[in-house]
Amino acid sequence: MQKKDIGLAVLVLTVGAVVAFINPRFLSPINLANTANLVGLFGLFSVAEAFVIVTAGIELSIGSVIALLGVIFVDLIVVRDVPWPIAMVIVLVLGAIIGSIHGWLITKLKLQPFVVTLCGLLIYRGIARFYTADGTAGFSFGDDFPVLEWLVSGRSAGVPHSIVAFGVIAVISWFVLHRTVFGRHLFAVGKNAEAARYAGINTTRVIVLAYVICAVLTAISAIFFAMYTRSIHPASHGSFYELYGIAAAVLGGFSLRGGEGSVIGVVLGVILLQILQNLVNLLGIPSSLNFAVMGSVILIGVIADTQVSRYRTSRRQAKTLEKLVPDSQPAH
Repeated sequence: MQKKDIGLAVLVLTVGAVVAFINPRFLSPINLANTANLVGLFGLFSVAEAFVIVTAGIELSIGSVIALLGVIFVDLIVVRDVPWPIAMVIVLVLGAIIGSIHGWLITKLKLQPFVVTLCGLLIYRGIARFYTADGTAGFSFGDDFPVLEWLVSGRSAGVPHSIVAFGVIAVISWFVLHRTVFGRHLFAVGKNAEAARYAGINTTRVIVLAYVICAVLTAISAIFFAMYTRSIHPASHGSFYELYGIAAAVLGGFSLRGGEGSVIGVVLGVILLQILQNLVNLLGIPSSLNFAVMGSVILIGVIADTQVSRYRTSRRQAKTLEKLVPDSQPAH
C-alpha cells in the first residue's frame, strides 16, 4: 500500500470508530450489511471513474448512463421478454459503444473530456426520459426473475453480492492498473500525453480504451442499480452519481491532473463516503446534506492534492539545487 492508502485507511477506521461511538447501531449486523451493499453499488462506478481520471480526463455522464441503460435493461426483460443473460450482453455492448463514442470524440475531434461527457450527461438523460415517455420503468407485481435477483441482489452468508462483485472488479482493476503494460501506459498518458506519444505509446488507443472500460463498468453498475431499486424514474435515477465517483477517486489519491492514483485508495474512498452518509442518516440529519458532504470531500481532496503536489515539487527543486550548487568550501 502507498502512504496515501495507509493514511486513508487510518482515517476510515478513525471515522468508523467515531460513528460507532456516537451511535452503536452503526455496528449492528443489519446496518453493516446495508452499508456493505451500498459500498458495492457505488463502488462499481467509482472504479470506472478512476480509469478515466488517471488519463487526465473526466466522466460526467455516469449517472445519466446508469439511468438510460437501467431503463433499457428493465424494458428488455420485463416488456420485451428478452432472456436476462441476453439483455445483460446488450446493455454491456451499449456501454462499450458509449465509451467508444466518447473516446473517439476526445481523441479524433480533439474535444475536451469535460465538454463531451457534459453533453453526454444531458443527451443520455433526455433519451432515457423519451424512451419511457417520461414515465417510470419498473417491475410489475408478479414479475419474477429468481436467478437474476439472487445473482445481483442476493446475499451469501449475509454478504451482499454487490460487494462481492465490487471486490472482484476492484482486484481485476488493481491488477490492470498497477501490474500491466496497459496500466503503465494509462499513467504515462495522464502524466504527460505528449511525452508518452514520443515514447511510442499509442495514446489514442489508450484513451479510447479507458473510456470504454469506464462505460462497461458503468453498464454493470446500471444493472445492479436497476435490480436494487426495481423502479427507475429516468428524470432522477442516478442523479449526481458522477460526483460520488469523482469524490471517491479524488479521496483515493487520483489526481484530477492525471497520472496518479491507487485502486485501493478508491475502495477506501467509497467506504469512507458511505460511512459519512451513514452517519448523516443515523444522526437524523436531512439527507439533502449528502450532497454537501460530497462537495466538501471533493474540495478538501483537491486542496490536499494541490498542496501535496506543491510540497513535492519544492522538495525536488531543493534537491536539484543542492546537486547543482555544491556546499561552499572553507577558505584555506
